[in-house]
Amino acid sequence: MNRRDFLALLAAGATAPTVAFAQQSERVRSVGVLTEYPENNPLGQSFVTTFAQAMGRLGWAGGKNIRIDYRFAAYDPALFGRYAAELASLSPDAILSSTTLALAALRQQTRTIPIVFMRVIDPVGQGFVQSLARPGGNMTGFSSSEAPLMGKWLQLLKEIAPDVTRVGVIFFPDTPAALRSRAIEAAASPLGIGVTLAPVHDDSEIEQAIAAQAREPGGGLVALPGGFADAHRDVIIAAATRHRLPLMGAIDPGVGGLMSYWFDPVDLYAGAASYIDRILKGANPADLPVQQPTKYLLVLNLKTAKSLSLTVPQSILARADEVIE
Repeated sequence: MNRRDFLALLAAGATAPTVAFAQQSERVRSVGVLTEYPENNPLGQSFVTTFAQAMGRLGWAGGKNIRIDYRFAAYDPALFGRYAAELASLSPDAILSSTTLALAALRQQTRTIPIVFMRVIDPVGQGFVQSLARPGGNMTGFSSSEAPLMGKWLQLLKEIAPDVTRVGVIFFPDTPAALRSRAIEAAASPLGIGVTLAPVHDDSEIEQAIAAQAREPGGGLVALPGGFADAHRDVIIAAATRHRLPLMGAIDPGVGGLMSYWFDPVDLYAGAASYIDRILKGANPADLPVQQPTKYLLVLNLKTAKSLSLTVPQSILARADEVIE
């Protein structure tokens, strides 16, 4: 799907703005979007489509009162920098940043254009905002509540696979995803689970790390979310399947993982769109508090559970938002 298609979709999904707002917004506003996905990636398309539809419901119609410029960095650090510079040069009214790497690249380009971010770990600790309640500067958005989420992952994994006593954590060490590894370690101890951190840089290291985790009984896997996991999803799932290890994380279980527990993208992009809308109507990002995602989805793959000889507890079936059979 190209940029024209996205703009056409935004126009088709838009609802009519109120008369009062239409009178105030004769000027076409502009928004930049910097995402980590490749342009033709289905997940990236669905996320951007969701954002476009959310903007449409708020009365922003492509070709009428808004223009949205998309840039797809395809998990390439060099492209994040290049596209951040391109978007800043357009002087948009606001920019949507879909990941920490995108936000870091944008911060190097502008301290004045309002930026709404999503899925950023510890934005205060990383220096993006002054505080969650009063961000200050030109950035605000939606952070990730890491410690409770990591604990939930391990609780669910232990519930469906009680024999798991060791968890290998697959992550790319050169991104903020590494911060999640500390939250995993803290959450594992009360559950009697040992944690092996497995920083990986490529397919070969993924294969080696997962094979090592399978050499002893009681093994499980957690794949930390982020652009690296998305880009290497097929390799991670294939290795976990081959070595018969239950895989938990944010990887889509529909393509072979056991379970996923992660934010609802529709809800998150709707929230981001609401912040963009408020900024376009005059709000200052410095005064908009950083929020946490409020809705998460539990997805379970019964076929994978059966292949691992796991009996799924009724308690998990009852809580699952989606069950793949």
